[in-house]
Amino acid sequence: MIETVKIATLNTEDNDFWTRLDKMLAWDGVSDEAVLTTVTNILHAVKESGDQAIVEYTNRFDQTDVETMSELEVSPERLQTAFDSLNEEQRGALEKAAHRIQAYAEHQKMESWSYTEADGTVLGQQVTPLDRVGLYVPGGKAAYPSSVLMNAIPAKVAGVPELIMVVPTPAGEVNELVFAAAKIAGVDRVFAIGGAQAVAALAYGTDTVPQVDKVVGPGNIYVATAKRMVYGTVGIDMIAGPSEILIICDGKTDPDWIAMDLFSQAEHDEDAQSILLSPDADFLVKVSDSINRLIKEMPRADIIRQSLDVRGALIQTADMDDAIKIANYIAPEHLELSVDNAEEMAKKIRHAGAIFMGRYTAEALGDYCAGPNHVLPTSRTARFSSPLGVYDFQKRSSLIGCSAEGASELGKTASILAHGEGLTAHARSAEFRIK
Repeated sequence: MIETVKIATLNTEDNDFWTRLDKMLAWDGVSDEAVLTTVTNILHAVKESGDQAIVEYTNRFDQTDVETMSELEVSPERLQTAFDSLNEEQRGALEKAAHRIQAYAEHQKMESWSYTEADGTVLGQQVTPLDRVGLYVPGGKAAYPSSVLMNAIPAKVAGVPELIMVVPTPAGEVNELVFAAAKIAGVDRVFAIGGAQAVAALAYGTDTVPQVDKVVGPGNIYVATAKRMVYGTVGIDMIAGPSEILIICDGKTDPDWIAMDLFSQAEHDEDAQSILLSPDADFLVKVSDSINRLIKEMPRADIIRQSLDVRGALIQTADMDDAIKIANYIAPEHLELSVDNAEEMAKKIRHAGAIFMGRYTAEALGDYCAGPNHVLPTSRTARFSSPLGVYDFQKRSSLIGCSAEGASELGKTASILAHGEGLTAHARSAEFRIK
């Protein structure tokens, strides 16, 4: 007998609703003591011993047998071979996805600007790309060529001159699509290394791996912990938690569609979260029935079942406004608005990583080829952060150029404020330029 999915059912009018919701949303992404100790030791070893430490850790953790870092660098010819090995369908899908991601990214580019005041003082902002970026890509069987495109293409659109990719190849396991995606996206150098040691190599640099300015890309708890610990030496994109989807539906969408959309996140891993909001109680029952029928067809049924049992929910709301209120509180990574007036409803959403508008817009399209980035804030961080984009690979410098007249006038104001703060040298520096 097939085990029934025990997905939680909640009602916003229940007295304990908010308590239950908060408990369900809670996610402890903090590394335990053992992970912290391991990562600390790895970072220290790489910082001190460079290439030698990378080789030793790679042999230990990835079951390789190499003697030098040169053996771990993937040549451009190898990337080309991977690209050439793709069948026409695979190549076409990757190239189409890359084109759409680039077209969207082009709209995100920030430009420099300036203006001149009446006295000739020039003020503005100069935008420049980062010099070098490191891209971490999970390797082996759980490899994601889409992540290569989503992380690399915006960096290239931003104008980053050099992109260094690290991807583990445990026991020699290589995903040809990942190498091909690196070729398509214009990645400059690729190293077959992973884990905290790869993050350390990018952050500190070695004789072979150049130091980068920012590390982006997903990874396991050791990678996430390493990224957190090297922040400040380099920039990072974000510390991502488990994947999430929140769906608001008015009850008019095929319940099979909604069930499969919930599965699309639940199949990532057991900690993923899938939640449905609807004011239609009968529809929630239909979706529950679809879940239990369709899960029998899923190759990753065990993962989906555990995800839905532990962190999934079907929530009945008082009405659609109530659903919007809950959605803004949850601040989901992915939000599907499976309703008639999706574009209007989207205007009421304040917190979400990506908003998928309408019944035909499956979240899965955003994962691969819609165009917007699939690297999104999780664990309610959409309240204060945004999707990865071109702007994450550009930085801004303020421009200030005073004319003699402007320096004299501003100097009077600066002098008063500096004296008020007890900073005499500041005041005198400004006063020297007062006419």
